[in-house]
Amino acid sequence: MKILITGGAGFIARNLTEQLKDRYRITALNSKQLNLLDYSLVEACLKSGRFDAVVHTATYDAAPKHSVKDPAKVLENNLRMFFNLARCRKYFGKMIYFGSGAEFSRPHWQPRMKEEYFDRHVPADQYGFSKYIMTKYVQGSSKIYNLRLFGVFGKYDDWRTRFISNACANVAFGKPVKIKQNVFFDLLYIDDLVKIVRWFIEHKPKNNVYNVCTGRVYDFKSLAEKIVNISGKKLKIVIKRKGLGKEYSGDNSLLLSEIKDLKFSRMEDSLKALYSWCNLNQGMINKSSLLGTTF
Repeated sequence: MKILITGGAGFIARNLTEQLKDRYRITALNSKQLNLLDYSLVEACLKSGRFDAVVHTATYDAAPKHSVKDPAKVLENNLRMFFNLARCRKYFGKMIYFGSGAEFSRPHWQPRMKEEYFDRHVPADQYGFSKYIMTKYVQGSSKIYNLRLFGVFGKYDDWRTRFISNACANVAFGKPVKIKQNVFFDLLYIDDLVKIVRWFIEHKPKNNVYNVCTGRVYDFKSLAEKIVNISGKKLKIVIKRKGLGKEYSGDNSLLLSEIKDLKFSRMEDSLKALYSWCNLNQGMINKSSLLGTTF
C-alpha cells in the first residue's frame, strides 16, 4: 500500500514512518517539501501519487511559550491544510487525520467524554474551533476519519510543551519536576497509536469519528513519581498550586468495539522506554530551557 504522511518532521509522523516503513511504501513530507496551504501543489502531489491512504499529521498550533507561528493564523491555516487535502479525495483511498479533545471546548471538559458529547459546546479558541469544524465536515463525508486524540507521548515529542517528555528530560538531567497544578489526563503511548493507525489504514471503519485514548487516567504527580523511581535518582517534585485541574479524558468504548483485540502498553513500560530514550539522547534537548518550564 502507498501511504502519504503529512507533517513528516513532526512527533507523530516520525514514529509512524519509522514503525511502518517496512509494511507500506511511505512518502513522508514536511512543510518545505509540500506546502499544504497551496492547493495546486497538494492536488498535483495527490493526483500523481494515487495513495491508498493519506495520514494527515500536520497542524498549525501556535503554542504561546515556544512557537514562532502567528496565533492569529491557527484557525485559517489548520482549515486550509485540511480542506486542501479533503477536496482531493477522488485521488486517494482514504484520509486519516488527528482531531483533539479541544473540539469539546476546554472550559466544558468532563471526565471520560464520549463521542456523543461533541457539539454540546463550540470551542472559543482557534485551535479547538478548527478541529471542531473539521469534525462537522467529516460527519457528513466519506473516506475521511477523525482519530480524536487526548494525550500522546513518546520519543521525538516536544519536551518543551508536553508533560511526560519534559519530566523525563528534567529527570535525565538530574533536575526537579515542576508542576503548575496536578491534573488527571488520559495519555496514550505513541507505539499504541501507531498500531491503531495501522488498523484504520487496513480496515474500513464503521464510523467517521473515534476517541483514541486508553480509557484510563493518571495524574501528573503520580507520573512524575514513577519517572523519578525509574531513574533511581532522588529528585524533588514541585507542585505550585494546590488542588486538581480539570480532568482531560475520553471514553474509548467505540474504538474498542471496532478493534476488539486492542491492547494498550503498560504505563510503567512506556515511561521506562521514554526515559531511557531521553537519557541516551540528551544532546537533542536544550538543557537551559528546561529551567523555566512548568506544567
